[in-house]
This record gives sequence, structure tokens and C-alpha cells, in this order.
Amino acid sequence: MFSKACEYGIKASIFIALNSHQEQRVSLKAIAKEIASPEAFTAKILQDLARHNIINSVKGAHGGFEIVKSQISSIKLEEIVRAIDGDTIYKGCGLGLHTCDESHPCPVHDKFKDIRNDLKVMLETTNLEELALGVKSGASFLKI
Repeated sequence: MFSKACEYGIKASIFIALNSHQEQRVSLKAIAKEIASPEAFTAKILQDLARHNIINSVKGAHGGFEIVKSQISSIKLEEIVRAIDGDTIYKGCGLGLHTCDESHPCPVHDKFKDIRNDLKVMLETTNLEELALGVKSGASFLKI
């Protein structure tokens, strides 16, 4: 459902939020290792997230990536998805047809429309802090 870049972007954001919650910056190398993504690809994703003001990039000896601690709870998954994949996830056909709408629906159009709407609500109501705290508590995992 999400592009690979978006999956990595969500994982990276959660990892950065987890570390930022403890007032620590993380390096590109550490992020790429944690989310099992190639460094160059991770760098491009992090640039997109920084350009959309989701994460901060700090240069220098004590640099790295961070999220302002007071903002972690206000960043919704929807912002990350939109920064990387745009809004295509809310418009695409469940079967991948180029033309699929109310006047020309595919066989799964009506059912998939409900799933897309539920996904939109989930992305708009889920914040990074709850996901990071889930990882911290051991209730969820970024990798196996």
C-alpha cells in the first residue's frame, strides 16, 4: 500500500522520534542500519522529511537528525505519507486501473473506497509519539 520510500520514511521518523524523546540525535548511518535501508536511499528520504519540516537535520560534530521533543506528539503519520508519496494513496484504484471512479468503478471500487477512508482516518489520527512509545515499551517493533 505504501511505497518502499514511505515505509522507510515512517520507520525512520519513529526511530528519530524515539531518540529525540530521549534528547538524542541520530546519524544517517544509525538510521539506515535500524530500518535496514541503503544509506543513499535513506539520505534522500530524510531530505524529503526535513524539507517538509517533519525532522531537523543538524550539521557538525554533534549533528544528526532529530525532532523537537515538544513536536513529536503533533506530527501525524499523514504528514509523513504526504511528504514522501503525496496523496495518491487516497486516490488510487484497488486494482491499479488508470480510470476508476464513481462513474466508471472497478469491481472492488466501493469496498476499497471504505478501506482508503479508514486508512486516511488512521493516518490523520496517529502521531509519532504514540508509535515511538510503543516501540520503547516493547509493545511494537521496528525490526525483527
